[in-house]
Amino acid sequence: MARLTEREDDDQARLGFAERLAGELAAVGFPRMPARVLSALLVTDAGRLTSAELSEQLQASTAAISGAVRYLEQLNLIGREREPGSRRDHYRLYDDLWVSTVRMRDQSLLRLIDRFKEGVTVVGPDTLAGERMVETMDFYAFINEESNLLVERWRERRAKLQASRASQAVESD
Repeated sequence: MARLTEREDDDQARLGFAERLAGELAAVGFPRMPARVLSALLVTDAGRLTSAELSEQLQASTAAISGAVRYLEQLNLIGREREPGSRRDHYRLYDDLWVSTVRMRDQSLLRLIDRFKEGVTVVGPDTLAGERMVETMDFYAFINEESNLLVERWRERRAKLQASRASQAVESD
């Protein structure tokens, strides 16, 4: 039996981790195949793969990959790009993809707040249904405001972490 090279060991470890991560994402409600595609992209150093590479790596049909990347594109987690002169699409992770996810959710919350405002008008603010809608609307507005603050705090923290890592790298050289 042939011994795996260090690179093959690393690749297998990454693929194993990607599958475990996809399982966790699926357990919290993320569709399974998009979770697998997202995880596969996350573990690649380049953060980008072609449909054929995803299909081979995940042992999945091109139709399954196509549906998964379409789903991830709709969530603004990945983008499609094509190198000049190539016919192959590459799917890549967006920079700041988690902030993008929060921002997209915020847009959904704002649409829900507008819908609840409409509902309060329909049922009346002095009814029990109206009071529930006002409370729900206030809660969503609170969540939206807090998530904006969290994103700003995250960006500050990330900048400090990056500066600290860069400083440690210089010290170790």
